[in-house]
Amino acid sequence: MDKEKLFKDAQDIIMKSDNNGVEEVTRRALSEGIDPLEMINEGFRVGITMVGELFERGEVFLPELIQSAEVMKKASGILMAALPKGREAKRGAVVIGTVRGDIHDIGKILVVTMLQANGFEVLDLGHDVETAKFIEKAQEINADVIGTSSLLTTTMKYQKELEDELKKSGMKEKIKTIVGGAPVTRRWADRIGADAYAENASEAVRKVESLLGIKE
Repeated sequence: MDKEKLFKDAQDIIMKSDNNGVEEVTRRALSEGIDPLEMINEGFRVGITMVGELFERGEVFLPELIQSAEVMKKASGILMAALPKGREAKRGAVVIGTVRGDIHDIGKILVVTMLQANGFEVLDLGHDVETAKFIEKAQEINADVIGTSSLLTTTMKYQKELEDELKKSGMKEKIKTIVGGAPVTRRWADRIGADAYAENASEAVRKVESLLGIKE
């Protein structure tokens, strides 16, 4: 059994967005007795990280990134289904949305896609989301992280409002927060007390992993 070759094949499939080849490689890995989580982490997740880095550098574009993420999700679905009961451990739960008064969605959707492709449970609340709804849904699914996006300077105040409400309710110590959006900066994140800031979808994945202490 050549695990390294299978890992490389998995990475190539993600890089090429090969929706047809993904099932063959995952089935081959399972038939050869490779641990499903190891195949995800050493093969497919490495591939999606590489695609994300290429996207950051402008070497691949949004459609390719989304296609690769969809292939990643398909691979993860097959491999996670093969895990014995009790080993399905999710990497963490994230509630995400665009804040009140803001209807911009594309960047946030990309973050959702990349988080899901990397094994996170994600509840996407959409756009124009009230602060109370972020908190309500986070409690409902026992979220580890709340992510907020703001694309307008006039709506950034609602990212601060969320931080204030989490502190008032005593939930700030239990739930981490990450902020992003075109006018949002690391300085703003520090100023309002957010736990992390991400400039793009790939960075958002890395920051959420860091917040949750996930090490590959």
